[in-house]
Amino acid sequence: MPKTLISQRSTGTKVAFGDVVQLSRERSSDPERDGHERFVGLEHIDPSDLRIRRWGNVADGVTFTSVFRPGQVLFGKRRAYQRKVAVADFSGVCSGDIYVLESKGSALLPELLPFICQTEAFFEHAVGTSAGSLSPRTNWESLASFEFTLPPIEEQRRITDVLAATGTVVDAVDGLRHRTRNLYESALNSAFPALASGADERSAAARILLGTVCEVRPSGVDKHSRAGEREVWLCNYLDVYRNGIIDRNRAFMKATATDREIDRYGLRRGDVIITKDSEEPTDIAVPSRVAEDLNDVLCGYHLAILRPDRSKIDSVYLTHALRAPASRRYFRTVAQGMSRFGLTLDAIRSTPLPAEDLAAQVRTGQLLESLYKGIECIDKRLASSKEYQRSVRETILSGSRK
Repeated sequence: MPKTLISQRSTGTKVAFGDVVQLSRERSSDPERDGHERFVGLEHIDPSDLRIRRWGNVADGVTFTSVFRPGQVLFGKRRAYQRKVAVADFSGVCSGDIYVLESKGSALLPELLPFICQTEAFFEHAVGTSAGSLSPRTNWESLASFEFTLPPIEEQRRITDVLAATGTVVDAVDGLRHRTRNLYESALNSAFPALASGADERSAAARILLGTVCEVRPSGVDKHSRAGEREVWLCNYLDVYRNGIIDRNRAFMKATATDREIDRYGLRRGDVIITKDSEEPTDIAVPSRVAEDLNDVLCGYHLAILRPDRSKIDSVYLTHALRAPASRRYFRTVAQGMSRFGLTLDAIRSTPLPAEDLAAQVRTGQLLESLYKGIECIDKRLASSKEYQRSVRETILSGSRK
């Protein structure tokens, strides 16, 4: 379809952005009195997503005065490399770091404007004209000088229809991902409720401690070469963050280790690796499960190995238990540190888990794993849909610099 559109395209007219687009100058000194209920900051706009999915409430207090209306385009002028462009579908006020853009005259179809603002050429121009080191900003005069080829109005309508259709696909996949994730989180809350850490008989009967069903091994191998040692591979904290499974499909770092270290820190099928410390408390105890024996892959610094007793706990079940909101709250509570937060081995061993029999654990783990893998599949579909959307947009609007 994009090629058909291009073959039908007439020469078009070369214009400057400021010839067909203008800044909205509408302001409100008292947004609540003027009837505005929502405000939008840069943090509410997701990169490469034209929809505004989050906002703040004006009633909670806000100093923003720039007014936006449905259909206008919000463009983040600060740190333009973050690619924050959105189309408003409600009225409100926004940050001064956001330009409120609208078509000027009748030459540019308003619905095409946000897609032009998403093109690589426009972002390159915005980033290239930004000034400042820590928080670079582009200005309106620079944006207004951006030149592109504007097709005839009828062709603009056809282009907009195609690009809107790709957006509909992306929104549908994103909605499916959101619903599946909500289902997974609901299942986690049901399977792993908050467990009291007190000594009362009821809470003690309902829980076990992680240290009673797992051996907890700290990390202790770095990437620096030492004489007389064998070459091995090193699993680091970045490997743990990638999709929750550790196997040989990773670009592990090279390292050397003694035979004793290889025996102690080599990874085995069913091990669960967690992050032991991080600059952010929410990133502590992020789990990944080892999918195969990796005796020549060792656990690096900032990580810990949880080696389940297979007669007492299922490793799939354990992985999801550590992702549960109740566990995340526990880890944030026991994390120690100021600029960097960490878990002691005793805190890891004291992690409370439900006292379930092994057969029930396996059933729960299988259900949660199927939901989690479903989210991963949808994530891949969403990424491919967004890439197709980007490819179509760049193909159709590739004449922007010509």
